Amino acid sequence: MAAAVEMVRERWRPAVGWVTCVPSLERPDLVPDLAERIASSLELPFVRCVGKKFPTGPQTSMENSYQQAHNLEDAFEIEPNEVRAGSVLLVDDVVDSRWTLTIFAAHLLAGGSGPVFPLALAMTAKSGG
Repeated sequence: MAAAVEMVRERWRPAVGWVTCVPSLERPDLVPDLAERIASSLELPFVRCVGKKFPTGPQTSMENSYQQAHNLEDAFEIEPNEVRAGSVLLVDDVVDSRWTLTIFAAHLLAGGSGPVFPLALAMTAKSGG
C-alpha cells in the first residue's frame, strides 16, 4: 500500500480530490478497506458510491473484448448523491480486461465526478500491457 500512496502523491496529488473503489461480491471488504487506507494516508475522503448488483463471470474467462464488456453490462449501479465533483482515484485490486475500470469511469463521469485516475494493484497475464 505504501508504494501506491507514494505513486499517487508523486504523480497525481494534488489533482486527486477523493477516493472510491470497485466493489466485489466475492471479497466485499478487501478493496474498500485498501481504498479507505489509501484515502486516509493521502488525507482524502473515501466514498463508496458504486455497487455491484449481481455476480458476473470472471473477465479472464471471456474470449474477447466484446464478451468482456457485455459481461459487465448493467452489473453496477451508482449512488448519484454520493458522487463528488472533482477528480477521483478509482482503486481496484486486479485488472483483467480493463473493462471494469472503463465502465466505472464512465459511471463516475456521468454522475458528476471530474477526471478519473485508475489504480490497480496487479494485472493478470491475460490483460496484457
